[in-house]
Formats: sequence, structure tokens, C-alpha cells
Amino acid sequence: MSTLTVDVQQNGSVKNVDSSSVHELDEYDFSRLPHRPRNLNLERQRSFDERSLTELPLGFSPHPPSRADNSYRAFDVLDSFFSPGRRSGLSTPKSLFGYGLSNEPHPMVAEAWDNLRRSLVYFRGQPVGTIAALDNSEENLNYDQVKGNNSVASQRICFILLVCLVDWSPYEVHPVIFLVFVRDFVPSALAFLMNGEPEIVKNFILKTLRLQSWEKRIDRFQLGEGVMPASFKVLHDPTRNTETLIADFGESAIGRVAPVDSGFWWIILLRAYTKSTGDTSLAERPECQKGMRLILSLCLSEGFDTFPTLLCADGCSMIDRRMGVYGYPIEIQALFFMALRCALLLLKQDGPGKEFIERIIKRLHALSYHMRSYFWLDLKQLNDIYRYKTEEYSHTAVNKFNVMPDSLPEWVFDFMPLHGGYFLGNVGPSNMDFRWFCLGNCIAILSSLATNEQAMAIMDLIESRWEELVGDMPLKVSYPAIESHEWRIITGCDPKNTRWSYHNGGSWPVLLWLLTAACIKTGRPQIARRAIELAETRLSKDGWPEYYDGKLGRYIGKQARKHQTWSIAGYLVAKMMLEDPSHLGMVAIEEDKQMKPVLKRSSSF
Repeated sequence: MSTLTVDVQQNGSVKNVDSSSVHELDEYDFSRLPHRPRNLNLERQRSFDERSLTELPLGFSPHPPSRADNSYRAFDVLDSFFSPGRRSGLSTPKSLFGYGLSNEPHPMVAEAWDNLRRSLVYFRGQPVGTIAALDNSEENLNYDQVKGNNSVASQRICFILLVCLVDWSPYEVHPVIFLVFVRDFVPSALAFLMNGEPEIVKNFILKTLRLQSWEKRIDRFQLGEGVMPASFKVLHDPTRNTETLIADFGESAIGRVAPVDSGFWWIILLRAYTKSTGDTSLAERPECQKGMRLILSLCLSEGFDTFPTLLCADGCSMIDRRMGVYGYPIEIQALFFMALRCALLLLKQDGPGKEFIERIIKRLHALSYHMRSYFWLDLKQLNDIYRYKTEEYSHTAVNKFNVMPDSLPEWVFDFMPLHGGYFLGNVGPSNMDFRWFCLGNCIAILSSLATNEQAMAIMDLIESRWEELVGDMPLKVSYPAIESHEWRIITGCDPKNTRWSYHNGGSWPVLLWLLTAACIKTGRPQIARRAIELAETRLSKDGWPEYYDGKLGRYIGKQARKHQTWSIAGYLVAKMMLEDPSHLGMVAIEEDKQMKPVLKRSSSF
């Protein structure tokens, strides 16, 4: 009887693989396995074909490479078993050839697709999302990639057990958990749609919709029916041979904040799927129509608000930690506007749908006027604020939010170029956050919340302030960083959001896709091409980090995870949009002339 001996070290690495090539693994099975073994002796009991495919673990492909393929070696197999997704090989990505100028595959694009496919998470045999990161290093802070025994070695052994399809009942085999974030999946979904693989996106939309109907309770308080989960886990229990979805609506989040943006991204993704495939049947399903109405009910409900913007807590979006964005953050307002416009295109004009369409149109008119008038900042508007009078009580007040001119930060006077502008980070009573936030401004362009003139001014600002907003690695999530006493007060001394790190002025490669889409929509693709070429000099060599630190984005983030899925997917989407600008239609909506308010044009236009 042949045996395969695998020496697994305490740190989880494989020291020796002996006796047989791993393509013969299906000829072996475990007999007696101690709790924490150093060597594994695999003996034949049942072949692969004798086991039901329903017993396969998540992400395991039922069609392994040919046994004649000598490249199919032990280290590749063990590595792929430890990741939740299957390896590339299902189909050749359409974007594999870079800009379409060469018949040779672009090595970075091919690597990105391989990593993206390995990140796939499966539920009952169907792909339903992508895991946040594939960082298998010992020091990584993973997103619950594998739960169970704390020993990395035993995790590897657990996966070997699953792969060899043994009768695991006599052994201690821990459940395997894969975590999928809703907002993180969006660039992955767009990559698959652009590559002609819509099924995973459809599965994701339907699974998250099903989770929306769950009861949402934090302590003794019940959340609104329309809240979408921030994330969900796929729990695979090999002992009971069951797979379960577990949703998180904010009860496990930092600060216990419900995700305001998840519902908006869900509607935006539903519209992207419909636009990409031409299949309207998914959006027209009664459950999808109801899901949209439930999300909109939360946002369009009447209350004490005097503004059409949404009042939000800190940490309710991509910036999911305390960063002083509570109030009316630009990211949420832009996503809200985009989701309303997408819903207007997707809702059926039946009884309940017609009522919501009327409410959406009224809100869009009010929201567009408010944002374009009060959130917009350019050189003229900055000078006007500098000269504001305060304590104006009448309806003719110019300083409607009673902003104190002395609260203007010194940096903004040098940051504002002669030609250019942007939407402020936040506007509320006696409060203007003058920081630049990339995601909100890019979504403002894509949704046509920004007028054509404002969109061009945002592009002018990015070009004029390239070193500050792009630097050595695109793209600053916010600018500038808050520091010293201000950092202590605003973040609560958050050690992760120190100056020029993470959300506090960190550089996030995932934002490449948003920048590229905005550049194409404004007719400035050269800006996107320059940013992508800059990212290509380091992104792959650095292991696809989650974010970069430093004023210029020169250093890999101190707590950044490697092989971050949305860094990978963001790069792919950016490349594919430059390759084929028609993909822009999935994520961009042209301006509705009826919603364009009469605004005075400033010198930046």
C-alpha cells in the first residue's frame, strides 16, 4: 500500500511532501488521525468518484487538472485548498490581453484574474460572492477566513481532510467560515459582469435579498425591515454536512453601526446587472421589487429633517470607523442619489411602484439642488464663505448654515486651484467639513449629481493636485489627514486611523475603478491611464495590499492585508473599462435635464 507523507510544521508551512505526486490524493484516505499530528499517512479507503459531490467543501472544484499535468504539485494543491475559491481555468478572461494591443497575455491581468477566481465563495454549489482577502501569512489579520482551531497547521490539515473526502465523523473537524462583505463585492461583481459571467452576481443579489427579510435585532432594538446586511458568512459544517448563511446587520461591526450604504450598493448592482445582461426579469421579480421598496422606505420616510440629505452616524459606510463623518457625509448622499436614479429605472409602474416613483422624483429634485448649491466648493465659493456674515435669521440669509469663517482650515486656501472644485465632505448646522473624499466625488460624477461643469471641475482639481490626491499610489480616500489634537478628538485616538493611514489620508487601490469610470464619463481617460500605469509599477509586486500609508502613499499600510480582493477587482474593472468604454454604462447615468437647477457659474467653470 502506497502512502503520502506530509510534514506540516507548527507555523502551518509544508516542510516535506514525499512518496507520491499529489494528483494521486484521490487514491488515499485517512485512517487514524491524532488531534495535532506532525505527519499524515494517507491510506486508500474510497476513491473520489465514490463520494457524493454534495460532500465537497466550499470552493473545491470537482474537476481537478489532468494527472498527466506535472505542474499539478503538492504545494499548489495545499495552497488552493487553504483558499476558499477554485483556481482560474473556468474561462479565459476577455481582458487578459491588456489594452488589446498584444496577443501575449498581460501578466498582471492574468495574475489578478487568478486571484479573483480563487477568492470565490460557494454556497450549496453556487458562487455567491468573494472573500475579502486571501492573505495566508501568519501575521495577517484576516476577515474570519477560517474559524476553528487556532493552529494554522491544524487548519491546513482540516482542509486536507476535506479535500481527500474522508469519512470525517471519527475525527475532530472544525466548521469552515467564509465572510463576504456587501460593499467589497461590488468591484468583483462588475469584473465578472464585464467578463460575461453574470451568474455569480445574480446569485449574490438573490442571497442578500433573502437575508434582508431576516429579523434584525441589536440588543433589544429592532432595525428597519429594509436594512441590508453589511456582510454575510457562509458556514460549512462538515460534521453535519450542512451549509448555512449568517448575516451581520451591524451587530458585529465596529461601533455597532448599521450599514447605510449596503442597500444603495445593492440597488446600484441590480441596475448594473440589468444593464450588462439586458435581462430585466431579475429586477422585475416581485421579491426584488419589494426589496427596493423596503430600502427606499427607510430613506424616504418623513421625519424632523429640514434637508433632503440623509442624516447618518459615523462608520456607516466604507469609512467604517470614527472619522468625524457623522451628519450628512458626501459618500452617503452621492450613493443615495445614485440609488434613487437606479430605482427610478428599475421599479415597475404598478400600484406600489408608482407611488414610490413619485416620491423618488420629488426627492431627486430637492437633493440635486441642495447638493449642487450647498456642498459645492470652488475658488469663488471659498472666497464667499471667507467673507460670510454670521447670525443671519431671515429667509434672505446668505450664510444659511451659519458657518463661522474663522473655522475655515488654513490648508484649503492653498489646496483650491484657480480652476477646479469638489463636493465638501459634510455640510450641516454651523459645520462644513472641507476634506476631499474620493468615493463621494466620483459617485457624484457617475450619477450626474454633479453637473457637467462641476464634473469637469473635479477632474481639473485631480490633475492640479495630483501629488496630494494620487502621489505614488492611487488614490487618497480622504485628504488631508487629521492629526495631533484634532486626531485625538475626532477619532478617539484610533490607532488604525493615524495620520496618512487607512481612512485618514490612506491610499486605496480599489478606488481606481471609480476614478477610471469618472475619467471616461468626463472624456479624460488619460488621467485614468496615468493612474493605472502608476499602480502597475508596485501593486502586484507588493502583493495587492488593501491600502498604502504615507503622504504620498509610498508605504504598504501598517495593518493592510495582502491579496485584498477589491484591490484586485478594482484594478481589473479599471483596465476593462479603458479597454472597452461601453462598460461605463453599467455604472454611469446621464444627467436628467429636468433636475438641473439654475446655478451661477463660478470662475472654475
